[in-house]
Amino acid sequence: MAGSKIVALAGGVGGAKLAEGLAARLGDRLSVIVNTGDDCERHGLLVMPDHDTVLYNLAGIEQAGLGWGIEGDTYAAMDQLAAYGEEAWFRLGDRDLALHVARTSRLREGGRLTEVCLGLQRALGVAAQILPMSDASVRTQVRTADGWMEFQEYFVHQRQVPDVLEVRFDGAALATLTAEVATALREASAIVLCPSNPLVSIGPILAVPGMRALLAAARARGVPVAAVSPIIGGRALKGPADRMLAALGHESSALGVARLYAGLVDRFVLDTVDAALAPDVAALGQGTVVTDTIMTDDASRARLAGELLAALGLGA
Repeated sequence: MAGSKIVALAGGVGGAKLAEGLAARLGDRLSVIVNTGDDCERHGLLVMPDHDTVLYNLAGIEQAGLGWGIEGDTYAAMDQLAAYGEEAWFRLGDRDLALHVARTSRLREGGRLTEVCLGLQRALGVAAQILPMSDASVRTQVRTADGWMEFQEYFVHQRQVPDVLEVRFDGAALATLTAEVATALREASAIVLCPSNPLVSIGPILAVPGMRALLAAARARGVPVAAVSPIIGGRALKGPADRMLAALGHESSALGVARLYAGLVDRFVLDTVDAALAPDVAALGQGTVVTDTIMTDDASRARLAGELLAALGLGA
């Protein structure tokens, strides 16, 4: 595995956990391409939920019980904003708020999103690269019975209660891959699709023009591409992935996720709970790995990362 460079596609808590496990083994040989479709503007600041969740996990400062935000954070600024009559349903911790202030300030000074993000990562001592999927603005929107809405309105304000009838990625068609993302994929020894929502975490990344072509080119030159199922026993451990899959006409199972990734990956990791699905996944042309995929602490994250790397032929 010495010298091997690994690329992970990630979004959400599950993706951040596996990224942390990989980073513990790979350090600066890991590049994480993160979903920016969840990004939003709150109180005049750019908030990047998926990027920041990965950042805090790799920096070792995430809220242990939740997987996002900063451990021990306070909310004095949000409480004061609410006192002024500002919307406060999207809760930003005080230390978390500092990241959004610094990032937005540097962007307004003319900084490029990827370069700004890399600079902030270095300030927190993160060795791996966490790369926005594009420097362009892409916004995930979902349609419910009440019409189209931004993703955070659905995910946070409405607590993922309404059925999602349709998903779109506004701005994706005009987005471009950054040089950093393209280089990471071209130099990769292996590529991993983390256990993230395939529709609204991995989906926006794949929607950026050129992304699928680079993944196909990597596979054509023999680079293994693996996916880890975010669905265990028909349920998502975090978030609405299981309900979204069902509402949009997909099977809410590891097999349903494998079908979405057919032709994109050549290895698929299922939890032991879903071992019986392995033959059906294999019939899709995906080599199967069955293991315990639940990550409850640093040790289990590192264990799964090691098993995944071994399955990719890169040693444990």
